[in-house]
Amino acid sequence: MKPSSYTLDATFAALADPTRRAILARLADGEATVTELAAPFDMSQPAISKHLKVLEGAGLISRGRDAQRRPCRIEAKPLADANEWLERYRKFWEASFDLLDDLLEEMKAEERARPKSKRKARGAKR
Repeated sequence: MKPSSYTLDATFAALADPTRRAILARLADGEATVTELAAPFDMSQPAISKHLKVLEGAGLISRGRDAQRRPCRIEAKPLADANEWLERYRKFWEASFDLLDDLLEEMKAEERARPKSKRKARGAKR
């Protein structure tokens, strides 16, 4: 199933913030509580909670319940969807660069095939 425009928008909006990217990087190592996630940042726990709400709203994290703890964990699906969307453009640019490489090789071959006297004369005009 293709991700919706809304889903991709929410994912990229959530990933636009460096604090949220750092939180996701931490959660990639395993689940953590809000207190554990807040520790490396110079911001209040409510500020971290706002970032977590954005991540949760985008589907990038989920929160569980373990007795008194509410551990957060990363959810891979939205990241996989974003990667799939980006992959199409990577393929486009790779194909474009391959065509450019072919053109440059063709131009180099033409230059090598040209007699030396014409190469020097042409280089002097530039």
